[in-house]
Amino acid sequence: MWWLTYSCVFVVSAAVSAVLTLAARAVSVKLKIYDHPGERKLQDRPMPVLGGAAMLATYVLVVGVSLLLLRAFNGAPFARGWAQEQIVAFLGSAVYVKLFGLLGGAIIIFAVGLVDDVRHLGPGLKLLGQIVAGLVLVLSGIRLELFIPNAVVGGALTIFWIVLMTNSMNLLDNMDGLAAGITGIAAMMFFLAVAPLGQTFTSVMFLMVAGTMAGFLFHNFNPATIFMGDAGSMLCGYMLASLAVVGTFYDTGSSATRVAVVVPVLALGVPLFDTLSVVFIRLRSGESIVRGDKRHFSHRLVAFGMTQKQAVVFIYLVAVVVGLGATRLSTLGIAGVATVIAQAVGVFAIVALLMANNNRRHL
Repeated sequence: MWWLTYSCVFVVSAAVSAVLTLAARAVSVKLKIYDHPGERKLQDRPMPVLGGAAMLATYVLVVGVSLLLLRAFNGAPFARGWAQEQIVAFLGSAVYVKLFGLLGGAIIIFAVGLVDDVRHLGPGLKLLGQIVAGLVLVLSGIRLELFIPNAVVGGALTIFWIVLMTNSMNLLDNMDGLAAGITGIAAMMFFLAVAPLGQTFTSVMFLMVAGTMAGFLFHNFNPATIFMGDAGSMLCGYMLASLAVVGTFYDTGSSATRVAVVVPVLALGVPLFDTLSVVFIRLRSGESIVRGDKRHFSHRLVAFGMTQKQAVVFIYLVAVVVGLGATRLSTLGIAGVATVIAQAVGVFAIVALLMANNNRRHL
């Protein structure tokens, strides 16, 4: 029964996202809200940039309607096993406070990104907005608790994690379909990791994110007709980061739960690798880490001789190969987890060596 439900969530989210993205593109064109070509950008013409609005609207609509249906059918014979209390029980107490915390943080992140898309914000103001979004999430009761009994420390680490992933996805959004595809793949890897553990709420949310990305990619894969903008890329990072916390912050004392803390690192390996490698290159060159450039994973693949499509698909494959290891961590012991981590490190080491060799050839 649950696999049928999960399939419906994915398909409905994809369909709603595809339709709302069309509407967002029309609104963006009418209001003349565009992402314009620039020195560090690859497009050759202005592009509508309200894709993030379609993403947020999809989340709100799908989750809102789902909760209403669960309440309406609560107790019905055909809906046995779909009780709302059962599905969201994993969140513990104050369920609706936590749901509003998730939504409130998403709205704040989206608003900050939208203002940046329409009227450029400095790095400091964007960072402040991301911290506030993380704080809203923490104050709602969602924070890292695994191995961290201190609420203040756990809250601070949660905010750091939200800021890190929000900026990582923002940085990764530099080619048609890249950020949306990586978000969708990461969400599917998370789903495959948490679904066997009975985390129904988290599973549904990850599938909703994956479906939303699939619908958006219909309009965003090269050649794109709309961009997600900073509002969309930061929202992608926030949703993945916050749901990763929901899926791993419970400390039940079992080894399966404890090794689950590695799942986000593997599922989100590509944006983390891209961010850390770019920061390393900028620091080594004595440049500001917030200064934009074309030294990202995708840019270096294009410099290596790939087309934009080939570079994006290559990165998709890396994300799948690394992320698949995350789906089996709950069934592995320490040795198995170490092996999976070593394989992921090996994949990124190979990529780094290829990129380094290409850089030397162009010196």
